[in-house]
Amino acid sequence: MALRIVFAGTPDFAVPSLRAAAQRHEVVAVYTQPDRPAGRGRALQASPVKREALARGLPVLQPESLKTELSRDALRALQPDLMVVVAYGLLLPQAVLDIPRHGCWNVHASLLPRRSSAPSKRATPRPARA
Repeated sequence: MALRIVFAGTPDFAVPSLRAAAQRHEVVAVYTQPDRPAGRGRALQASPVKREALARGLPVLQPESLKTELSRDALRALQPDLMVVVAYGLLLPQAVLDIPRHGCWNVHASLLPRRSSAPSKRATPRPARA
């Protein structure tokens, strides 16, 4: 059974997850950060996730915030079963987390240190023990 997925992500790291979701399920919309000025000319540049979504013909939404009732109504109208969030860049209020029928899944890139709950900044990859 294919799920109706709303995908939220922005950088290159999120693109493989978007591809996987689109291959296996119905991605009904892709949320990503608004285009930002980049480079020497400060021209607006689309995020890697937006470029991938457009190449796949997926609808792209780029709200500045998800805290407004209007943005929540737009998400609700998509009737998502699941929201997959990968390095999106916006905080998701509880009202947004409650919209998808099966909730929200977050993919996080942090490496955590061994035997510690310290922030991932302190993590360093270590060779496996024999």
